[in-house]
Amino acid sequence: MRWCLLAAVLAGAAAAPARAAGPPSAEARAARAAADVVVPPGVTAGVAVFDRQTGTFTEQLNPRAQFRSASVVKLLIALDHVWNRGPDHTLPAADRARFDRMLRSSDDDAASAYWRENGGAAIVTRMAARLGLADTAPPPAGQSGTWGYTALSAADTVRIYRYLLDTAPAPVRTLVMGALRQSTRCGTDGFDQRFGIPASFERPWAVKQGWSGFGASGTCADTVAAGAAADVDVTRRALHTTGTVGAGDRSIVAVYTLQPTSTSFGAAYTSVNRLVRSLDVPGGVRPEGTWFGTWGTDVRVRAEANTSSATLTRLPAGVEVLVRCQKRGERVAVPPYENDWWAELPLYGGYTTNIYFSSPENELPGVRLC
Repeated sequence: MRWCLLAAVLAGAAAAPARAAGPPSAEARAARAAADVVVPPGVTAGVAVFDRQTGTFTEQLNPRAQFRSASVVKLLIALDHVWNRGPDHTLPAADRARFDRMLRSSDDDAASAYWRENGGAAIVTRMAARLGLADTAPPPAGQSGTWGYTALSAADTVRIYRYLLDTAPAPVRTLVMGALRQSTRCGTDGFDQRFGIPASFERPWAVKQGWSGFGASGTCADTVAAGAAADVDVTRRALHTTGTVGAGDRSIVAVYTLQPTSTSFGAAYTSVNRLVRSLDVPGGVRPEGTWFGTWGTDVRVRAEANTSSATLTRLPAGVEVLVRCQKRGERVAVPPYENDWWAELPLYGGYTTNIYFSSPENELPGVRLC
């Protein structure tokens, strides 16, 4: 596929008429960036990547398209909560714990509590006016209690992060960005949050993720809270990754996706990762390793290369994962297959038997030894 695309590009270049040299226009740069973004089949995406060092966008694809925010609206809920708290913007200990839990682990109960306490949909109206958000709208009439149905765009999300990083009082910046830098691997509803930005780049990064419509399919725990969903699509499955990448929060990344209702969490996770890996993100460092598809359900990630070591997590069914290295360990049998090779998954900090990788050989091709 890559060779076909390359051949097509080269053929097109060869046939193009000569023209005077000169810097490309902003429109040409935007069109070129949009063409380079890999949007998997069936996925609707809104993308914006802003380089804070140059003050320019490196990627824009449907940047003003509105998506149901799912948990990304927690950024606005958090900012509204601390907006008028005095010069130091301090929170009582219990409230600080709830605030951090909402941002770090995307806790829905904490968000719902703040939504009720601070005026519900009025939060979105206030914050849109305060930050000059052009595409943000509160949940529609009859759905005012469902904060996840707030409409957001990639462009407005970049504006939110630019406010946090460049304009917000220092205590607010520390409070919110500090929590996002400590995003937990699992949300409190049992879903794996390490997709998109944290799967595609080495630290430093800070993220606020969003997901909606996947039902009780979380892989980190057995309890899953209800999903979230203005006049935006509330039917298809939503998976969003937003935040900053690189030293000094150089790049702001906002990626919103809607995927067919039949899409599993693992497949949606993989689509978002592929999309994010195609982006030009200044300051971002790609992790070492090779991406492989997996099969099976309830696939365990172990602390060591054996089944007696601790289970760290379970992979979303059918997800594509990054493998850094491999080594021999306990022989595992899943008839008709047997395999004693294990792969180290840096994103999860553990090992998975190679038996569950979509590869014809026991040893993964092109992967170094641990």
